[in-house]
Amino acid sequence: MGKYFGTDGFRGEANVNLTVEHAYKVGRFLGYYYGKDHKPNIVIGKDTRRSSYMFEYSLVAGLTASGADVYLLHVTSTPSVSYVVRTEGFDCGIMISASHNPFYDNGIKVFNGNGCKLEAEVEELIEEYIDNNEETIPLMTRENIGKTVDHAIGRNRYIGYLISLATRSFQGKKVGLDLANGSATSIAKGVFDAIGAKTYVIGSEPDGTNINKNCGSTHMKDLQKYVIENNLDVGFAYDGDADRCLAVDENGNIIDGDLIMYICGTYMKERNDLANNTVVTTIMSNMGLYEAFERKGIDYVQTAVGDKYVYENMQENGHSLGGEQSGHIIFSKHATTGDGILTSLKIMEVMLESKATLSELCKEVSIFPQLLVNVRVKDKRAAKEDPVVAEYVSKLSEKLGKDGRILVRESGTEPVIRVMAEAKTDKLCNDTVNLIVAKIKEQGHLIND
Repeated sequence: MGKYFGTDGFRGEANVNLTVEHAYKVGRFLGYYYGKDHKPNIVIGKDTRRSSYMFEYSLVAGLTASGADVYLLHVTSTPSVSYVVRTEGFDCGIMISASHNPFYDNGIKVFNGNGCKLEAEVEELIEEYIDNNEETIPLMTRENIGKTVDHAIGRNRYIGYLISLATRSFQGKKVGLDLANGSATSIAKGVFDAIGAKTYVIGSEPDGTNINKNCGSTHMKDLQKYVIENNLDVGFAYDGDADRCLAVDENGNIIDGDLIMYICGTYMKERNDLANNTVVTTIMSNMGLYEAFERKGIDYVQTAVGDKYVYENMQENGHSLGGEQSGHIIFSKHATTGDGILTSLKIMEVMLESKATLSELCKEVSIFPQLLVNVRVKDKRAAKEDPVVAEYVSKLSEKLGKDGRILVRESGTEPVIRVMAEAKTDKLCNDTVNLIVAKIKEQGHLIND
């Protein structure tokens, strides 16, 4: 991770550690970088945060000042930006969003011309430019200044693409959607309605400050209750920029990313669509998922946390399915990044083609209890690499043996250390995590010390 760019772009609290000046300079550099030998075309999308408009205008100012023509998708999802970039010949795409974070955070995600997350070496060049007090990029003048173009049609083409992927009509299916008061509000309901579902929606009234607030894929209780109360067949919850999806079965149980990978992986294997007979997971995936894969004869690999790393592995090795427990699921035949709405359509396909409920499709998976706690610390790296903490974690891991595991890692998007324990009982998970957090506190790393 760089100084500004983490695992999912440049993220921070709006006008605190991600400012309009930062956005302007990101725009200035990208316009210059992609315009060395031609006039670049760059597309921008945003989520519903209050600050997204502010950052959009700052990016536009920087990009056009460097000579780029800018095409605006307006409120849309992260995967739609990736889709538009790779299908319409743009030089790069920018999404303004902090994903699942609260409304006061925001972020700048950049995609290259192939619709993939921006290369690390280019991110490093952007960081150097941001920190350089001397202006090194010329300002364009006269006819060389860039223009801004309304490009809502690009989002509409993406919606049409999603609709085209459905293998059967959803008629007769009652589907609940939690749109997280975010990007999905401009896309998801229209897609499900067009395919024939009877669609029930919550989290669909964004006001600039309620994105992800007690709704969406990070707060599932309302959707669970909604599915049961309305006797729905299934529910889907997206995050703020709609690149994640978690599901709720007909009984109100949460179907996380691991279970989604199992459902889709076994379905794809049965139809000879699972390339290399392999699913790409991250180190956060549950041991129960791997046991279930082994019973089905499905191979798996692990990457670092982040759909960026999942896709890199898929691309390098020709795999067709991968994802994260958090709900970033990638179907490489259709997308280069996690896509929440696409994921929900794929789950519907499995349910319809298999003539099975969601609970039936994952009944053979026994998920190990798992607890993840975010610990706010003064310095993520110092806390993680503290030799006393590391030795203590090692001893606890030895004690768990083959019946569990511990993972302590730096967040790529927040100022926290993530402490995760997986074991055969909830009590053992709780005890293990609490002991590690206490040790981190004892070493003086907590931000509130």
